[in-house]
Amino acid sequence: MRAVVITAHGGPEVLKVRELPDPVPGPDEVLVDVVTTAVNRADLIQRLGLYPGRASVVGHIPGLEFAGRVAAAGDRVTEHAVGDPVMGLVGNGGGYAERLTVHERQAMAVPDALGLDAAGAFSEVFITAWDALVRQGGLTSGRWALVHAGASGVGTAAIQIAKAMGARIAVTASAGKHHVCRALGADLVIDYSSEDFAEAVLSATGGAGVDVVLDVVGGDYLPRNVSCLRIGGRILQVGVMSNASVAFNPLGLMSKRAALIGTLLGSRPVEEKIAVTRQFAAEVLPHVASCALAPVIDSRFPLEEAPDAHERMEANLNAGKIVLDINPE
Repeated sequence: MRAVVITAHGGPEVLKVRELPDPVPGPDEVLVDVVTTAVNRADLIQRLGLYPGRASVVGHIPGLEFAGRVAAAGDRVTEHAVGDPVMGLVGNGGGYAERLTVHERQAMAVPDALGLDAAGAFSEVFITAWDALVRQGGLTSGRWALVHAGASGVGTAAIQIAKAMGARIAVTASAGKHHVCRALGADLVIDYSSEDFAEAVLSATGGAGVDVVLDVVGGDYLPRNVSCLRIGGRILQVGVMSNASVAFNPLGLMSKRAALIGTLLGSRPVEEKIAVTRQFAAEVLPHVASCALAPVIDSRFPLEEAPDAHERMEANLNAGKIVLDINPE
């Protein structure tokens, strides 16, 4: 099979297409012919050698999500048959390949309304946003969320999830991407380069603040996140796009009886990934059929142009997901 591998730690040029042996599914796994996958920030961090665990080793295949058709199934597989369209998360990587293996309970059936061409860009950002905002953050109808990088893959997924459940959402984004956030239903869109997002949020909420913050930036956003947080609120740190460090006094967090929670999907054990996937499939996937949830596709690249796809994300040019077409149907 063809696969993109990280040949060294460095820039996008270290991503090379190689011929590798097909993986063999275990008893509880399915072998998937991959149709599409997508680029995520974690892939860039892996390429630089900064992602924790085995995912940063040279020779690794990046890619945290997939969509394709079942090509073979292990002896104990009961939920999927050869030919079934499936999608989901895959370990700490492996998505940039023509074939991969995954535990059958991590593979979700692809809704007809989604299709395999878009499904490869769905699982990582929608599960991340839902797990952070709802499962860990406790967001419910009528409450407020603040999401940074609102035009990113996770941000566009978060807006849709919040609106589907009747919550209100404020997002930060660069001015050129505001239209994307507004079109998805964001209640407040803030230009992070010219506005103080904490002041804007407090003004919009009548001084009460938001119930949940989903932050992929870090750095000096942390004290400002605390300042616009409601009493008893939660901050979910799901990424760190900023390399800056900041002095932080926890008194503000303490006085609001609030919580700061760090979270990653990729580093969780397979049992927890299965549990999250199953709950997500039961509670969230039904919204896909009504077209309330769908990935925002920024651009598409063939597998061989994975370096160009990484360059686009590193330059922060994308609004939504960057898809890699592996074997388009």
